[in-house]
Amino acid sequence: MNPPPKIRIDLISDTSTRPTPAMRTAMAEAEVGDEQRGEDPSVNALNRRVADLLGKDAAIFLPSGTMCNQVAIATHCAPGDEIIAADSAHIVGSEGAGAAVFAGCFVRSVPCARGIFFGDDVEAAARSRRVKSPRSSLVAVEQTTNRGGGAVWTLEEIDSVARTARAHGLALHMDGARLMNAVVAANVSAQQYAAPFDSVWLDLSKGLGCPVGGVLAGSRGFIEAAEVWKHRFGGAMRQAGIVAAAGLYALDHHVQRLAEDHGNARLFAEHIARIPGVALLTESPETNLVFFDIAGTGSSVAEVCERLAARGVRIGAEGGTRMRAVTHLDVSRQDVEEAATILAAVVSGR
Repeated sequence: MNPPPKIRIDLISDTSTRPTPAMRTAMAEAEVGDEQRGEDPSVNALNRRVADLLGKDAAIFLPSGTMCNQVAIATHCAPGDEIIAADSAHIVGSEGAGAAVFAGCFVRSVPCARGIFFGDDVEAAARSRRVKSPRSSLVAVEQTTNRGGGAVWTLEEIDSVARTARAHGLALHMDGARLMNAVVAANVSAQQYAAPFDSVWLDLSKGLGCPVGGVLAGSRGFIEAAEVWKHRFGGAMRQAGIVAAAGLYALDHHVQRLAEDHGNARLFAEHIARIPGVALLTESPETNLVFFDIAGTGSSVAEVCERLAARGVRIGAEGGTRMRAVTHLDVSRQDVEEAATILAAVVSGR
């Protein structure tokens, strides 16, 4: 069997990032203890740092962003409850129906083109309290919107949703998988974005370049309840300061550089927009995600992905004729230009 091709330019996700040498040094030198007992100094420092960054009372370090969402849902909701979220939200299509499996609740999805909905949508989706109906309990917002093309929620859009949610007595949760991308793109602080939400988490393993982890923040009472679900889900750790130190390093060194990823995404989009048969699904990317359609090339996504990989480039298949490219700290300006050139060659049969 032939070995798989070596990938030189990996645009499949910003989770492909690898710790930089300086981040690895910070991890190796981290002070550690038993995280489950609250004795790991590096984990405790990261939790305080993120709680302050998001303007919340407390925070909890978790192994993954999906666990952050699932712990928050289980903490906010009771079995049979209903969550209101965009139809393209990560909790709808990318978490294995975890809300139903773990919390016994389900999502009422709101159709929306960019993954962004409004107060009127919440008004239409929120159910009146009836014995025969599920109880609407939570509204979830994803910042930035992944399958919405990396779109950034504005403060006005968030306020519209929050005011309606509060009027119906609904809790608010932010999936902050790419929150810092929004912060850099819109020049709005993380605390401003997080202010209306009862819970919000920050991903460390995407654009910030850490090997693992997310931090979920909220009120002290919320985090105390979330600790129970963390343990139930198997999220308690031991000497986790080794990975928490990566998060502290990233917050010091990898936030403002996200602007480079956004610029590279726009550059990639500009190049591939010139390829016959390739159509951008977002004309000018707001952040680091580029969605495009190859229907006009006559090639299938599977064929294109295979040919790209053979030339050392990896881009994500989104199903049908859609593809997604994601820029990150391991992808340079030269890399995106080369990837666009190779894509043009591949779809033209060269």
